[in-house]
Amino acid sequence: MLVAAPADAKLRPVGKLKAKATATTVKLTWRDRSRGETRYVVKRTGRKVKLKRNRHRFTDRRVKPGRKYRYSVRACRKKRCAKVRRVTVRTVSPGGDAAPAPGGGGTPGSSPTLGSCAIFPPDNPWNTDVSKAPVDTAHDYIGSLGSMTLWPDFGGDGAYGIPYVSVPFSQPLVPVSFDEADESDPGPYPIPPDAPVEGGGDRHVLTLRQGDCKLFELYAAEREGSGWHAYSGAVWDLKSNQLRPEGWTSADAAGLPILPGLARRDEADAGAIHHALRITVPVTQKAYIHPATHWASSNTDTDEPPMGLRVRLKAGYDISGLRGQARAIAQALKTYGAIVADNAGSPRVYVGGVVDRGWDDEALNGIKSIPASALEAVQTGPVVRP
Repeated sequence: MLVAAPADAKLRPVGKLKAKATATTVKLTWRDRSRGETRYVVKRTGRKVKLKRNRHRFTDRRVKPGRKYRYSVRACRKKRCAKVRRVTVRTVSPGGDAAPAPGGGGTPGSSPTLGSCAIFPPDNPWNTDVSKAPVDTAHDYIGSLGSMTLWPDFGGDGAYGIPYVSVPFSQPLVPVSFDEADESDPGPYPIPPDAPVEGGGDRHVLTLRQGDCKLFELYAAEREGSGWHAYSGAVWDLKSNQLRPEGWTSADAAGLPILPGLARRDEADAGAIHHALRITVPVTQKAYIHPATHWASSNTDTDEPPMGLRVRLKAGYDISGLRGQARAIAQALKTYGAIVADNAGSPRVYVGGVVDRGWDDEALNGIKSIPASALEAVQTGPVVRP
């Protein structure tokens, strides 16, 4: 039986207020330090909840993925309340990362990370600084892009981009079948039944398994029974620089991995992205440059970009007018450049990124002002033609 405290008992603020978030819930816990409270009041923007006395936890299920929430908790007695305690938390984004994200953009000379996994060794092409690489003057790859502009293929409050999911090493394996079985790594793959699928026609499914740091990627994926069916798929050992066999595709047309080239919101918010970005262009030629291993065109014009072409934003191009996330992306394009990975569906140079509600669309609009003519092709290896 609870005994009421004297009316003059001192109300003390809650202790050790903590928040733990998933994509759809926020769980608050605190230590009950008050005496004589009649209720606890939990507030966040747009919501106020009153709880009975002697409570020390609350679960908010009215939240959205990838959003930041600020909560206040205090004990009250009639019209008097103790000092408020506050905590801020961000729910898990659709791409699978909590915020702050369980990884980072890395530092120059190191590898970006996701969870406990480094995304390829530091000397991998995706992680290589190409700001001093020689310009390719033998071809007019950039001229073929005409008056196009760069375009972030992500944002829109989470409506655009490519999602991924990070799973534990214990994630159960499920069968996967392929249309392009001869050039796909066979299943089973550790894909959860609720894995996010990219919208639109490409329907990529990307799964990063912690523990052994292997990346499983599917193209044109559909759930099939207890498993999945896809046009093609590839498994990447992120501890290795091993390429696909010559002439093989992957879940991307160029035979490249997808996740390592996507811009992530946690990196951009930190102000620095230390890896190359994935881009798509309207037309490519029937050729590729390593680390790509596959072409997806019958065009033999040698001035069209081959798959795997590395481009960078010219050092002299002024990005001082860009802010926030857009500035970080533009600087990455200067330092690490971008790799042509697929054919685009419209006359733009699309820059790939992860699905995340935390993207600042207003800032990202600055990327759309960058003309393709501000890019330059750099020499990273010979052109392979069939």
